[in-house]
Amino acid sequence: MRDQATPSAQVPSASRYFTVLFFSGALVFALGAGILGDVFFLRLATEALILGGLALSVDLLLGRVGLLPLGQALFFGLGRMSRRWSSGEWHNSFWLSLAVSLAVSALAGLVGGIIAIRAKGVYFALISFGLAQVVSKVVFNTRELGASDGIIGVPGATILPGLTSADPIGFFLVTLAAIFGLYWGLGYLMETPFGRQLSAIRTNEHRVPFLGFDPWRYKLLAFVAAACIAGISGALYPMLRGFVSPELMFFQVSGNAVINVIVGGTGTLIGPLYGSALLTGLKSVVGSFTAHHQIIIGLLFVVVVIVFPRGLIGYLTPLLQRWLASRRAPGQGGH
Repeated sequence: MRDQATPSAQVPSASRYFTVLFFSGALVFALGAGILGDVFFLRLATEALILGGLALSVDLLLGRVGLLPLGQALFFGLGRMSRRWSSGEWHNSFWLSLAVSLAVSALAGLVGGIIAIRAKGVYFALISFGLAQVVSKVVFNTRELGASDGIIGVPGATILPGLTSADPIGFFLVTLAAIFGLYWGLGYLMETPFGRQLSAIRTNEHRVPFLGFDPWRYKLLAFVAAACIAGISGALYPMLRGFVSPELMFFQVSGNAVINVIVGGTGTLIGPLYGSALLTGLKSVVGSFTAHHQIIIGLLFVVVVIVFPRGLIGYLTPLLQRWLASRRAPGQGGH
């Protein structure tokens, strides 16, 4: 028992190093891009952060509850449309957009969760996929929602007096702060009794009722929380790109989010952010040479699953833990 407790005690330290590296690296990147005036890579990095928020919502369900969601693009898309609904006559307020997206995503997550979480395993995955497909097809064929052309010309949002989403550096920093808030909130939530119940459900759902807890209720709350995270991330996307495309509600977006999580490290929380940054950048670089960049992404995914089944961060964390333990060991702290 003592040998098992020692590595666990090192997990927060290792995760903290990766967290500090990611967010401090993002700040350094923003500083460098600002000095060089590189708008393209700032926008690309902002998109990676937004997609990282979507991956966080997947990791909450997949890594902490054991549910594979194949329809998170549904809530991501609802967040984007909520941004469109909250503009125009209601003024282009950044905070209002987030509030509307949060409310719409929570309601959709509640309805979808009541339907989906009654199933388990592959059946849950298929139901979540089916719900997303139904809604995406409705949007794709409804002219009032933009239909197949989407909604073009979504105005930028006013974040603070003198700061709008049209400012590349400003919006990158705001997006970084939003993703950090979502990451920190999830990390804090996982350390509460609620988070421990989710871990217990993932380990053995059938034994949780003997502890006096209802697994269905906790899974529903987790599903709603994941929907809210995806919805908030989705609300940021049209502020970046200025349009709402129905294709971003399709299965490909959900599938890419799952790939980001698996490549980065399932259940690590910070891993999905690394996975999103890596794959978004790789897609842009490879896409500049060939239109068949999905082949490279697919090969990378296969390699990671075979060589690093726990993901990149999941693989590196124990190595960092052992290194930290060796430095903290008696007589080795100063060497």
